[in-house]
Amino acid sequence: MDEAKLHEFMGKVVSDMGAAAMLANVILGDELGLYKAMADSQPTTPEALSNLTGCNARLIREWLSANVASGYVEHSDGMFVLPEAQALALAIEDSPVYVAGGMLVVASMFHDKDKLVAAMRGDGGLPWGDHHPCMFSGTERFFRPGYKNYLVPQWLPALEGVVDKLNAGAQVADIGCGHGASTIVMAQAFPASSFMGFDYHAPSIATATARAEESGVGDRVRFAQGTAAGFPGNDFDLVCYFDCLHDMGDPIGAARQAYQALKTDGTVLLVEPYAHDTLDENITPVGRLYYAASTFICTPNSLSQEVGLGLGAQAGEARLREVFRAAGFSHFRRAAETPFNLILEARK
Repeated sequence: MDEAKLHEFMGKVVSDMGAAAMLANVILGDELGLYKAMADSQPTTPEALSNLTGCNARLIREWLSANVASGYVEHSDGMFVLPEAQALALAIEDSPVYVAGGMLVVASMFHDKDKLVAAMRGDGGLPWGDHHPCMFSGTERFFRPGYKNYLVPQWLPALEGVVDKLNAGAQVADIGCGHGASTIVMAQAFPASSFMGFDYHAPSIATATARAEESGVGDRVRFAQGTAAGFPGNDFDLVCYFDCLHDMGDPIGAARQAYQALKTDGTVLLVEPYAHDTLDENITPVGRLYYAASTFICTPNSLSQEVGLGLGAQAGEARLREVFRAAGFSHFRRAAETPFNLILEARK
């Protein structure tokens, strides 16, 4: 046995165990408002933070110590500081790098472990709606910062002629809309356009409808329960898929439905998890996260549906292009990208 390799691997395992335990502490701090209370990046003490949040001072000290050991919080002479960079990721929800809320997705994976054991020993299927409720809120909170910061200023302008249509008054379908975060962002930016959001998960549609009313766009946004391969309409200028096509059992069927639903000069906006085309290229921190999540969420969801293609969260641009070519689209290109997403355009 190569003992050096063993020690190196054990160091990695212990580090990963610490990271997993720390994710639970991040979720705790997010729910209790501890990071938000430190978002001004001013030095504080456990006692002061306790007075501000109403939480137990001794437990706060332990929580702060875990954050210091993880490099999330800085410590000097009994004072604790959440640096500005960390605050952007952990406390400020409108920040493009905010990730604390999205860690609920990881929590749901632990809640759903027994369901995945059954799926592994069965047909591989676990429908989206069968996950723990924190999956749905965590997914919204993970992707919403990207939609709020990039969708209107960068992603839509990267598509040929789409912004002009939206400003003039377009018909838009958001497929797999979830809680409606992406739909509402577009509706707020383009008051002349009308938006329809479709999702087969009824509780998400109810949440999306309430969010639209709260956001003041309920008169131009409607949400309805429906499948990606069966949503109604044939005069859309823009059909969107935000981080959902790879989860579908029949993505080719979904793309065919989009082809039929679009006007002749219409456009598909496809936002997918960032991925290269091979496993070796995806051995990155982002690839690691997405493969792990895809094992629990994306691939079992696809396998639970008709066809069950099982693209997975690391499908990559080449496989996605094949899906749209098979559906009849002649134009497919990468319009933009972020560290977490590929932004792809398809047209007839």
